[in-house]
Amino acid sequence: MSEFRKVTEETSHYRHLEKMSVTDVLQNMNKEDKTVPDAVAEAIPQIEKLVSAFADKMLAGGRMFYIGAGTSGRLGIVDASECPPSFGVPYGLVIGLIAGGEKAITQAVEFAEDSTENGWADLQKHFINDKDVVLGLAASGTTPYVIAALKECRKRGILTGSLCCNPNSPVSREADYPIEVVVGPEFVTGSTRMKSGTAQKLVLNMISTSIMIQLGRVEDNKMVNMQLSNVKLVDRGVKMVMEKLALTDYEKAKDLLLKHGSVKKAVQAMNGSL
Repeated sequence: MSEFRKVTEETSHYRHLEKMSVTDVLQNMNKEDKTVPDAVAEAIPQIEKLVSAFADKMLAGGRMFYIGAGTSGRLGIVDASECPPSFGVPYGLVIGLIAGGEKAITQAVEFAEDSTENGWADLQKHFINDKDVVLGLAASGTTPYVIAALKECRKRGILTGSLCCNPNSPVSREADYPIEVVVGPEFVTGSTRMKSGTAQKLVLNMISTSIMIQLGRVEDNKMVNMQLSNVKLVDRGVKMVMEKLALTDYEKAKDLLLKHGSVKKAVQAMNGSL
């Protein structure tokens, strides 16, 4: 493997930010942010390999774990928490873990990411096994909490992936399916919550959404299994039912939706009665 270069810690292309006007700060940040989708596009072949492998395991009954620290860990928790309401999958199918535990979601927990034992211990709390898959999230690619957890997974035959923003990183060496999205130096030197965080969010969207499509949780372009957890989602669901069943009566469609609990089940019930 080529020499490891910590691009995420390299000096910003911009100097004396404190002397810039607000307009210049915003325009320059936006200029940098525009480069992120291009970096993600270059990683699509890596993402595709991971999605295909992870989806196969999940179709066979496995779960997906995200494990990370700091911003990376928080992004994993956000993505995992949005899968049940969006796609109607059970809580526990996609699980986000962060170094330092629940406190670390809102507060920095000092040195939590430096533990080489807690990552695997956190996975064990969920009785992880070789049916499951684990995606290690580390912008730097050097987080001990993540690297050690992936290493233990591989020892036990658990499929692993990684997502980082430095090329040829240590975390990639511990992953069966590494993804490296190299976005370059941050606008504020070393602040990986910026471009690196944006890149990770984009890739997590791609991974979870494409896997859910493979799991049959989307039909056409609709979230037909979404949870009906608020008025907005109920209204969206009613309109889907009306479209799929060619109904013009909103209240009838709403009654069907609420009776059966999801767009998919409501449509299946009506089609079965025809």
